[in-house]
Amino acid sequence: MSAPRETPRNVPGDARSRRTLVAIVLVVLAPVVLSYGFYYLAPPGRFTNYGELLPTVAFPAVQGTRADGAPFDLASLHGRWALVLAAPAACDAGCAAALYAGRQARAIQGKDSERVVRVWLASGEQAPDPALLREHPDVIVARVPASAAAALPRGAQPLYFVDPLGNQVLAWPRDPDVKAMAKDIGRLLKASRIG
Repeated sequence: MSAPRETPRNVPGDARSRRTLVAIVLVVLAPVVLSYGFYYLAPPGRFTNYGELLPTVAFPAVQGTRADGAPFDLASLHGRWALVLAAPAACDAGCAAALYAGRQARAIQGKDSERVVRVWLASGEQAPDPALLREHPDVIVARVPASAAAALPRGAQPLYFVDPLGNQVLAWPRDPDVKAMAKDIGRLLKASRIG
């Protein structure tokens, strides 16, 4: 004769063990499930520049003469970021606005402003207005032939940003949004340890 089978009794330890196991599984899976949920339900914002991102190639070699008669070579600025404007020496309102925007965008960088040098590639026979130069004492003025401006990636219209290695980085419109331009410059300076 066989012994009667005992029915399993509900042991309080089994329920507690199951709850503990479920809690551990939830703790492990929760971050993964939440991260996928946030990614698909609230995707991260796109990173965009205000300026046009240029192909990473060397900025054209530009040579000219400084106001004091010393030779100028854009390559001599390697090691610093350069904000370059190509405009006639007879600076019109658009040129003056671009010089102002460059000055302000550089000043907004605070302690990093020293990492950026401003360059005005001035073409034409006329000398730049001394009153305008007094407003922009930190700008390097280099007299260049008109062909130098034509050789630039987008011509003489935009403002260019050149990295410390001499590569073109960004181009902004002639009359840029100063805050957006400064934000682009700030991101690059923050991300870069050179210059």
